[in-house]
Amino acid sequence: MIGSDPSAAVTTGTSPTSPTGTPVTLLIADDDEVTRSGLRTLLAAQPGIAVVGEAADGIEAVEQARRLRPDVVLMDVRMPRRNGIEATRQLLAESAEPPKVVVITTFENDDYVTAALGAGASGFVLKRFPVRRIAEAVRVVAEGETILFPAALRRMVAARPLDSTEALPAAALTGREEEVLRLMATGLSNPEIAETLTVSLETVKTHVGNVLTKLGAQNRTHAVVIAYESGLVVPRFAG
Repeated sequence: MIGSDPSAAVTTGTSPTSPTGTPVTLLIADDDEVTRSGLRTLLAAQPGIAVVGEAADGIEAVEQARRLRPDVVLMDVRMPRRNGIEATRQLLAESAEPPKVVVITTFENDDYVTAALGAGASGFVLKRFPVRRIAEAVRVVAEGETILFPAALRRMVAARPLDSTEALPAAALTGREEEVLRLMATGLSNPEIAETLTVSLETVKTHVGNVLTKLGAQNRTHAVVIAYESGLVVPRFAG
């Protein structure tokens, strides 16, 4: 289930606990009982994580999230009754302070993953990753950051162009905002973008906020998906 794949995600920060200093509460949604049980056992043993519940499908994931109010949902995408995409969309739409969603999947080029990111998931991890990497992803998104896999996103979009081609032109981004979005798509964090553009961190944060607002993006990952879908960033762009 959990292997030792060395491929790395680009993250924008890590923390062992939630912003309040308490353990990050986690709900695990996966239709395979063995996988779900294994993840619960392994992640519960990681520092700064408290597994508060499980769900076997998307409907149960939404119900459990409402009841338990976890910080993060680790969401499988291919589940019966309601898949992880629809469950993610519902979770993010029905609450002013929804849980963060990390998609967990077997294949990084799965069409479902791209759709889940477009629905507002904060990133994705692969089931073959070491548990410490999955735990890190959970802690990172609990802090409001994202897990970006630029290479994987490029492959997914190159293989299956999506349907948001009008989103970027309609957003009327400034030249600098487009530049910031391109750098976001390579996986750079805000400090790295500030260094690249020789501007202050606060300036970058303002540009990123404007980009998310204009694109109607749930988070950085969603904005990057839109950048690829729109053609602003082509699959061969950077690293």
